[in-house]
Amino acid sequence: MKNIIIEKLNCPPVEERGVEIVERKGIGHPDTICDSLCEAASLALSRYYLKKFKKVLHHNLDKGLLVAGKSKVKFGGGKILKPIKIIIAGRATDKVGKIKIPTREIILDAVYDWLNKNLGFSKKEIKKIFKILIDYQEGAANLEEVFKRSKETPIANDTSFGVAHAPLSKTEKLTLEVANLINSKEFSKKFPFVGKDIKVMSLREKNKISLTLAVAFISRYIKNLEEYFKAKEKVKKEVEKYIRKNFDFDLKKVDCNTLDNPFAKSENEVYLTVTGLSAEQGDDGQVGRGNRVCGLITPLRQMSLEAVAGKNINHPGKIYQILSFLIAKEIGMVEGVKECYVKLLSEIGKPLESPQIALIEINAKNFSKVKDKAFLICKNYLDNLEKIQKEIIKGKYKV
Repeated sequence: MKNIIIEKLNCPPVEERGVEIVERKGIGHPDTICDSLCEAASLALSRYYLKKFKKVLHHNLDKGLLVAGKSKVKFGGGKILKPIKIIIAGRATDKVGKIKIPTREIILDAVYDWLNKNLGFSKKEIKKIFKILIDYQEGAANLEEVFKRSKETPIANDTSFGVAHAPLSKTEKLTLEVANLINSKEFSKKFPFVGKDIKVMSLREKNKISLTLAVAFISRYIKNLEEYFKAKEKVKKEVEKYIRKNFDFDLKKVDCNTLDNPFAKSENEVYLTVTGLSAEQGDDGQVGRGNRVCGLITPLRQMSLEAVAGKNINHPGKIYQILSFLIAKEIGMVEGVKECYVKLLSEIGKPLESPQIALIEINAKNFSKVKDKAFLICKNYLDNLEKIQKEIIKGKYKV
């Protein structure tokens, strides 16, 4: 029996309020790197476990930390003086009976693969730029037992909750799209001096939109301060052009790298990097401080602060975050729905398909009609939970 409760949401939707704040951290941001590497490690282990033992064994690699390195930047070049330290820690099964699992090697390969595919570094560059530390222990016996009991029905290995909202507001869509634009291959090809470490912060005041961009510029592509400020202006104009073309906001301003000294005399007074990452020289990172499953950080929305990345598929801190997002997204597409929030609460040791409560709050003109549809959407996702778990392992959902 699924405890699904549908309630009417009476507060005005975010989009109808006077002020909205939305943030997205780009692919090279230290927090995003931590999330992505821990998730890559978990997925790689899950795939190995599944192939070797026909099931995912207990693990949680959701304790990740990035300690910034040190670099010397100069126009036209620069060098790394001290590598960026990445620490991936947690719990992982590394032995089944007498069979030893190459856990450390699997994690390390996943880290190298992600850094290569997403940040464009070669294996030689990775060894120079990063120092990767992997520290894990075997899981607690009672948590490993949960996995053994999950042969027929997935069992929650923690008491936790997932929260999500839908549909995205215009400001949220803008923030997501602008960040993805700057991080895109096309943008990098057009502006090779733009690094992967970016952040977009959006402020909406009624219909006026203001963006603050943080963009790490790559020193080898820029010869002097004049070129740097020209490059920054090009990025601003490209973003302004995109917003005017795709959105009907009253564009108030787009600022970029506002910490720069406008009267700078040296490269140390502007946002210049050797690698395109702020992590090379002072910006640390941690798992769970980055984007939520929706790809954004939304302080005006209801959301969970739990880290999703690196957790196993039976951890409600992962599966319920993703499930609540998928449920909210589908309900948000139902005609008449202005805003929807989904909250799923687990109980450790109990079937994941039957949460303690699935609370759905909806703001809709035709609430009575939407209510029944929302119930069926939620029930369908819970009934097909194992399918979602398999899709997570395949990497279908980015967290």
